[in-house]
Amino acid sequence: MSDKKNVDFNSIYCGLQPDLGRFRLSQNGLGWKGGRDRTIIVATDDLKKMTWFRAARGYELRILQKDNTILRFDGFKPDDLEELKEAARIFYKIPIEIKEVSVKGWNWGKTEFQGSNLNFSVGNKTMFELPLGQAIATNKPGKNEVAINFVDPGQPAPDGIDPKKVDELMDITFYVPGTVAKEVTDETNVEDDEEEEVNADMVFYETVKSKLELSQMTTENIVQFQEALCLTPRGRYNIDMYQGFLRLRGKTYDYKILYSNIIKLFLLLKPDEVHVLFVIGLDPPLRQGQTKYPFLVFQFVREEEIDVDLNLEDQALDEKYENKLQKHYDAPTFEVISNVFQALTGRKVITQSTYRSHHGATALKCSMKANEGFLYPLEKSLLFIPKPPTFIPLNEISIITFSRVGQSGGSSRTFDMKINMKSGNDIQFSSINREEYANIEDYLKQKKIKVKSEGSEETLLTYTDLAELDDEDEDEEDEYESRKKRKTGNGPTDDGYSDEDESPDEDFAPDSESDVPEEYDSDAQGPSSGGEEEE
Repeated sequence: MSDKKNVDFNSIYCGLQPDLGRFRLSQNGLGWKGGRDRTIIVATDDLKKMTWFRAARGYELRILQKDNTILRFDGFKPDDLEELKEAARIFYKIPIEIKEVSVKGWNWGKTEFQGSNLNFSVGNKTMFELPLGQAIATNKPGKNEVAINFVDPGQPAPDGIDPKKVDELMDITFYVPGTVAKEVTDETNVEDDEEEEVNADMVFYETVKSKLELSQMTTENIVQFQEALCLTPRGRYNIDMYQGFLRLRGKTYDYKILYSNIIKLFLLLKPDEVHVLFVIGLDPPLRQGQTKYPFLVFQFVREEEIDVDLNLEDQALDEKYENKLQKHYDAPTFEVISNVFQALTGRKVITQSTYRSHHGATALKCSMKANEGFLYPLEKSLLFIPKPPTFIPLNEISIITFSRVGQSGGSSRTFDMKINMKSGNDIQFSSINREEYANIEDYLKQKKIKVKSEGSEETLLTYTDLAELDDEDEDEEDEYESRKKRKTGNGPTDDGYSDEDESPDEDFAPDSESDVPEEYDSDAQGPSSGGEEEE
């Protein structure tokens, strides 16, 4: 060993990368060279500590540098330890510390933040570590719970990686009960501060969030929009815009969204003409626990204005953004936000079409299941917002069926519209004002979409149901009409009346010449008295 200038180990991984490479120790330092020309070199003077322990991919050698940066090299075999210890002693005069890993399988223990890593230990033995620099978001899904998200489930795999052959942590949730003492901020109030306690889960959540912010704040934000009202998902968020991504920071949830994940932008005027809706389409969708949000719906007051400066140099405005952005904005908030989003994402902002409702609005009011909202007929699609946001491309529609329309004198003031998609799915909108039928029908015909109306049978059934309800409270005039039908033979002979509710009908006595005078003439004598006199 003393004669060797280099000690090499093949088939070694560097960090979380899937590439295999060669790991080398030498007098001048250590290094790793992998595929795609990836090379890592650490000088001898920068080495601080070396640790050996069991990892997911064999054994791992962890290198701690003097600037507290950590490098991990996985894939070593158990027999490699002695050779590594000898090389580290000769080349660097640094011992390799052997660290045991907890394999009890317990899911409770202690957490400790070490730099940008979260260490979870059981019985003073490390069970696992989480690189918070790789996390994309954190939130509180429930009481005493803190979730950390690492990968969006819909995010495409990196080039050259088969997602079916690679396991990757997507998210993890910690249960943090109890309280902890509040940190002392003023030495003169030590006694008061020691008595004050805060929830442990909130301290844990704020610490994780600060680690994420430090890992993401490699550059200053371009602009920040504060307290923007989001209808879906509900809440108020600060929108921080950066070079390649944006962050939504709310009281409970904190998200990082890449501009490459934004696929659509809509700017639509609400029918009340007081508010403007700004809709962001995402792929993969945003996640809150198990709930996915493919669209974010923000609402702004139409007359509200904002005065803001962008944190960009004039050269970047001219060269990178080709004068699509301004250094200073003093305009309505919705105009500024839509302009900034369009320039940073490179996506076109879709606005309302030429469609107008019966009252001149750009959308019609309707319901989707139990949710009320607005349906916007656009140039190439239909969009229902705010909840659940539903995007329907016109070229994917097979046929649209209207029901409960076209019947004059009907009691219903609304109609329904069912959209049959080419994929086989059906989307139904209900409670549409009958006055909107002509306008929406003209719009669909202009777009050359097949339209049909259901036959009158369904409507007649509805009226029959209403008639049955009215029969329970019918008046004397209704009773006269029903009896008249029975006598003329135009109605059923058995109308379902019970003998207990109505006296026997003697109008059909064969010896009676006429029923009408006896039934309705106040001077006529009843048949029972006449029979007694004849006897």
